[in-house]
Amino acid sequence: MPPPDQSQAALDWRDGSTPVSTRFDDPYFSLANGLAETRHVFLDGNDLPARLAPGFHVVELGFGTGLNLLALRLIAPEDVPIRFTSFEAFPMSAAEMARALDAFPEARAVADPLLDAWARGETRFQFGPIAVEIVIGDARETLPAWEGRADAWFLDGFSPAKNPELWGESLMAEVGRHTAPGGSFATYTAAGFVRRNLAAAGFEVSRAPGHGHKRHMSTGRKHG
Repeated sequence: MPPPDQSQAALDWRDGSTPVSTRFDDPYFSLANGLAETRHVFLDGNDLPARLAPGFHVVELGFGTGLNLLALRLIAPEDVPIRFTSFEAFPMSAAEMARALDAFPEARAVADPLLDAWARGETRFQFGPIAVEIVIGDARETLPAWEGRADAWFLDGFSPAKNPELWGESLMAEVGRHTAPGGSFATYTAAGFVRRNLAAAGFEVSRAPGHGHKRHMSTGRKHG
């Protein structure tokens, strides 16, 4: 068998339905209901949908299956235009995303426009009220070159223990630099070095109860 394309996701499938990155030895979502975890960590952790207003910009590290975008789509008011930008180094194919999302019927029910755009190779498209941009490449290179600013971050890279590059001091500094005053972040991890890096990047960092078996997660607001 030829080696996987180094620019694409390298996957194994646990129980036939849960994608696991063989590159990082980590599943793409919680094995105990990934959609519920997304809602608890990324939506509730950023006080969404209460903060959504025209022009609100959600930015993500780690697009993966698109589950976080779909969770946002499910709560986004149709008459409130917002933006979503995600940075992804190793994209899945549309077929792989669809297979993964079959585990979450509520999300899968609204996923076709996303999957169709992705299958066409589009990285910028309209998804209901959400203007979507997916930036492909190593975030350590693509985020510093990006000119936008986030009102809320979904920090959803693979485990810091297995993918420390996506949680390093320099990249978290770029997260802070690309955050609007008063902007927020949320992440499932409470790893000490991640929290310290985010604090150094200008966030007031808090620890909150995690989802399921995870005791803690982290949230924060940008000073100023």
